[in-house]
Amino acid sequence: MQYIAPLQKLIEHFRALPGIGQKTAVRLAYHVLDMPPADARALANAILEAKEKIGCCNTCWNLSDQNPCAICASEKRDHSVICVVEQPQDVAAMERMHEFNGVYHVLHGALSPLEGVGPDDLRIKELFARLYDDTVKEVIMATNPTVEGEATAMYLAKLLKPAGLKVTRIAHGLPIGGDLEYADEVTLAKAMENRREI
Repeated sequence: MQYIAPLQKLIEHFRALPGIGQKTAVRLAYHVLDMPPADARALANAILEAKEKIGCCNTCWNLSDQNPCAICASEKRDHSVICVVEQPQDVAAMERMHEFNGVYHVLHGALSPLEGVGPDDLRIKELFARLYDDTVKEVIMATNPTVEGEATAMYLAKLLKPAGLKVTRIAHGLPIGGDLEYADEVTLAKAMENRREI
């Protein structure tokens, strides 16, 4: 079906979002058109404000509106333990379980030679820059239990072991092929509790 140009443009922008198919994009576009102008403006402003005010913490590379982020700046956190995750949403998932009191490092991806993602495409150098002082004692690999996540964890463990650090991997309470952001708190807590050295 051919839509008028402004509606087609809105549908195309929704369609570009991950997980949004054609039917959902059309439904969202019509929903936005049905919104009162003030609500549509509020939605547009929220998107712009998020883009303008949210950046990455220069320490852990998690999303934040301050630098360093609240987790890195907290004196109540255990800075001797770094939990390495793939994406910022994985930090949010780990924080929901209220069991981990260390700090994080976000790689912004996982090694995937087939997709052209190598070590230089991830925040690996920044992780190693955090290890120069003697503060860090353990690095927990909490990458997703996928082929890419496992490869990333093993690659990092191989590089970290010679530094004399304890390197652990969260236990597989998570489904293979799943993502941390969709796991429930109990599963994440068990996975963290049963982590093992690699």
